[in-house]
Amino acid sequence: MSALLFLEHGTQKLFNFPPAAEPMQLSGLFMVQGLIEVIGGILLAIGFFTRPVAFILSGDMAVAYFMAHAPQNFYPVLNQGDAAILFSFIFLYFFFAGGGAWSVDAARRGSGFAAP
Repeated sequence: MSALLFLEHGTQKLFNFPPAAEPMQLSGLFMVQGLIEVIGGILLAIGFFTRPVAFILSGDMAVAYFMAHAPQNFYPVLNQGDAAILFSFIFLYFFFAGGGAWSVDAARRGSGFAAP
């Protein structure tokens, strides 16, 4: 679910879906961030290359927080950076935990649940 919510942020940046009140102007950094969110969200949702993708996304969200949110205010609830912090720590958990038994990674290893 976290990956799908993250993916939604990317589709809003790149395709304005779901529609934003004020669509973003796609400059270089916003376009790169949108691509990271879409590609990373899809890969994490299906559990493909879970650990490296989660590590990249965790760092990406930490950098996003300190670049975009922290300069506005010290408190995350006031600078609207609480989602970035939450995503960063969720992705850090996925880095250590891996994709799980139903992931593409587990299927590639042959260690997922067997079909009855």
